[in-house]
Amino acid sequence: MGIDDIRRKINARIDPLGLVPAAASVAARAAVNPLGVAKANLDLAGDLAKIPVAYLRAAAGADDPKWPVDADPRDRRFSERTWEENPNYAALRQYYLAACGYVDGLREAGAGDAQADGKIGFMSRLVMDAMAPTNFLATNPEALIEAYRTGGRSVLKGQRFFIDDLLNNDGRPEKIDRTKFTLGEDMACTPGKVIFRNDLIEVMQYEPQTEQVHAVPLLVTPPWINKYYILDLTPGRSLIEMAVKSGRTVFGISYRQPDSSMADLGMDDYYREGTVAALDVVQEVTGAPKVDILALCLGGAMSAMATAKDAVDGKDRIGTLTLMNTMLDYTDPGEIKYFTGPEDVEVIVERMKAKGYLGKNEMADTFDLVRARDLIFNYWVSRWMKGEDPTAFDILVWNADSTNMPLRMHAEYMRSLYVDNALAEGDFVLDGTRLDMGAVKNDTYVVGAVGDHIVPWSTSYAAVKMLGGDVRYVQSNGGHLAGALNPPSKRTWYRAIGEPEKVNRGEYPSSPAEFEEKAPQIKGDSWWSDWNRWMSARAGEMVSPPEMGGGKYAPICDAPGEYVRSK
Repeated sequence: MGIDDIRRKINARIDPLGLVPAAASVAARAAVNPLGVAKANLDLAGDLAKIPVAYLRAAAGADDPKWPVDADPRDRRFSERTWEENPNYAALRQYYLAACGYVDGLREAGAGDAQADGKIGFMSRLVMDAMAPTNFLATNPEALIEAYRTGGRSVLKGQRFFIDDLLNNDGRPEKIDRTKFTLGEDMACTPGKVIFRNDLIEVMQYEPQTEQVHAVPLLVTPPWINKYYILDLTPGRSLIEMAVKSGRTVFGISYRQPDSSMADLGMDDYYREGTVAALDVVQEVTGAPKVDILALCLGGAMSAMATAKDAVDGKDRIGTLTLMNTMLDYTDPGEIKYFTGPEDVEVIVERMKAKGYLGKNEMADTFDLVRARDLIFNYWVSRWMKGEDPTAFDILVWNADSTNMPLRMHAEYMRSLYVDNALAEGDFVLDGTRLDMGAVKNDTYVVGAVGDHIVPWSTSYAAVKMLGGDVRYVQSNGGHLAGALNPPSKRTWYRAIGEPEKVNRGEYPSSPAEFEEKAPQIKGDSWWSDWNRWMSARAGEMVSPPEMGGGKYAPICDAPGEYVRSK
């Protein structure tokens, strides 16, 4: 065992994010940049000198006290009007914002290495978010108002919640009421049957809800990093339900929850036993020469890889592709790039070796930390300080139903894509075939969500140039989840160029910024409507629905099956 292996073992236990060397790197650069440090100190001193003067003006009733630090009006933590109208709370917010600015100033003084700067930026935001006055009872007017309104009962209730979460939820504030939804009844409840099961996947066939269906069947391939039913959440909010009601014969994959016995499964296994196995089932049941694919996130990456492999191997059984919030070019994967450098990935691999997989809580914690203000401290306040009962929100129930990642597969995925960007570079080999994404000539519908912090929409736009066929790109409102779970409403919108029924590859500009300028925003509707028109125009003639299962694929059990219920 070499010194690097020993260091990784230590880091995997005490510093898995690599914050200590990043902090040392930033501090060292700040030490040789006295002007940058001096500027941060002077800015802070100026703010601290001006805040008391502004406070006196506010106390005297001035309409514009001239607070020195601008507050972000979109910051929901300070939305209670007391932060504006009460001089004491307004001054407290100013001191907090001044401190945040000072930390940012020091970090900028030590900037010079993108990876280290990103890590320290992430950590400093996390610390300052934790220190926000809204996180403490005495300095949170909303919590105090609620305590007064309830005669202190909200505080006592919040304390009980805190103790319960400490004992039963690993010290995390419970976000959701898990008792309000039941799989197969009011979640993942589009009628269907499990018709195939191997050691990795179950394949579901959904019952037709129209007298006739399009000749080309549709296979839904979810990411194995999550449970599949984000695409079949609740009635009216299910993309699978919408596709079935639109006359598609829909099949879906549900992945098994990985355990230590699956440690040696790699990307090739997920291709053969997942995507290929499902395609074989769909074709044998329907007799269709081609199968359309609807895929999300990592499922989209694997589906695009499978299509590229077929193209290189001379096969032609995949029809259209729909890729939702999918990254094919990992040049800029968003903020997560600061924690997916070569050394970071090897530390993650070291952590997985103990169990043979990356635990689901580690995955969930990582995504929560990226948006800690909304996904951690928001519930810290509502549950522990205001005593509010957890909400019964379907998407949060799904989000809490997380999955493990097998050792070999996750290591290959992180090393090949996040570190080497092998897919975009033309170096990725899947099941013995070097992939050429330009060989994918299939009509492809690509969706990117404007608020996505996991797959930035501008990164997903790279598919327009990478793929060799006609690509229709659509920008959706929402984030990584809400951008996919997007039934039309008054609040939804999307951007697109041209009509979905037509081929319009040449109309797309080279950069995401140019696309955003050129593409009109359609308000009060969502990409679901646009996609429905696009895929219906390419899904073949209308025919009688195929038999449920059929042949050797007699139904095994009702959807959503057994794999989705594993914890």
